[in-house]
Amino acid sequence: MTAATVTTLCTAVVVLLAVGFLLGRASARRGPAQDLDLGTPVERATFQTLHTASLAAPPLRAGLTGDTARRAAGQLRSLLGTEALCLTDREAVLAWDGRGADHHPQRVMARITDVLASGLSRSVHTGCEDPACPLRWAVIAPLTGEEGVLGALVAYGSRESAVLVRAATEVARWVSVQLELAELDRSRTRIIEAEIRALRAQISPHFIFNSLAAIASFVRTDPERARELLVEFADFTRYSFRRQGEFTHLADELRCIEQYLALAGARFGDRLKVTLQVAPEVLPVTIPFLCLQPLVENAVKHGLESSGGECRISICAQDAGAEAVVTVEDDGVGMDPAELRRILSGEAGAASGIGLCNVDERLRRVYGDDHGLVVETAVGAGTKVTVRLPKFRAGVHRVPRGGG
Repeated sequence: MTAATVTTLCTAVVVLLAVGFLLGRASARRGPAQDLDLGTPVERATFQTLHTASLAAPPLRAGLTGDTARRAAGQLRSLLGTEALCLTDREAVLAWDGRGADHHPQRVMARITDVLASGLSRSVHTGCEDPACPLRWAVIAPLTGEEGVLGALVAYGSRESAVLVRAATEVARWVSVQLELAELDRSRTRIIEAEIRALRAQISPHFIFNSLAAIASFVRTDPERARELLVEFADFTRYSFRRQGEFTHLADELRCIEQYLALAGARFGDRLKVTLQVAPEVLPVTIPFLCLQPLVENAVKHGLESSGGECRISICAQDAGAEAVVTVEDDGVGMDPAELRRILSGEAGAASGIGLCNVDERLRRVYGDDHGLVVETAVGAGTKVTVRLPKFRAGVHRVPRGGG
């Protein structure tokens, strides 16, 4: 979790407590509640505020749209205890909850123009001419995000109230926090998708060309082998270029690696020697998509393509209690540790090892800095890469199986 995210969450808590305090003071002036004794009026109001806010948060975490605004508006009105409440973007009213829905929404956008421009809250008279309508005053508070003012929260009451002004402003700030978190979620998703696209771009041109050339060489001499390799090639590309899922299972990733090695073996023949040892109990472990295949590809590249002799690659997946430990080792040319540090820090060019840098960053983002790649190498001494994968990760409930 980044410092910005921590700050955002702390702000949200402070905002909620402030709203609870304000509403608690208001309820204390109205006299003791008639329900069960859950503490002082301030304590009861704070508890109710937090509970109601927890119901409003999930829709808002999906961003500011007509659907999310409609799902959140009722809870926000309950949070403030107002006669009516509406949420808008910069163009139109997204949701209305409470009284006055037959004539007030048409006037909202004209009222909020100044707030959208200035980003400052305002309290205004509604100017309603219906004597039966209780909506006489409105508090307009901006909803903000990374790109500025996104819209407005408008809370309606029967009279001008300093408490409502403060409460509506704080609730609008809390809503803005949820919208900023939604933007962070979308940004994170875009980053992950870009990283996976980068890996796919690395896999596709060079490897696909060589694989098809190797398959073609068997078409006349060994048609059955060519057919088997085509099936492996189709399955490998289907998995590598699938569109759904940030995560997969270790079993699926290992199957992808087997397909990759079958295609590499068709190209390099007896020069490629592979040892695979896998503990069955680690096969269901959830892992980030395409976090192991690039390590094997790197081993083939530096073990075979950079040398003219044989290369032995060992892949081992072991059970280590709360973790699965995967190692990928080759006896190839190795590399200078200083060059390795440049690759993992992102200072080297894309051709120098985008796979290693990409995988290391994604592992650290998902599991923390303690679970980055551990690489042992030296010039002429081969390379050993170790990955520690926690068996259980909070927040991962269902992982789609690999597929097209």
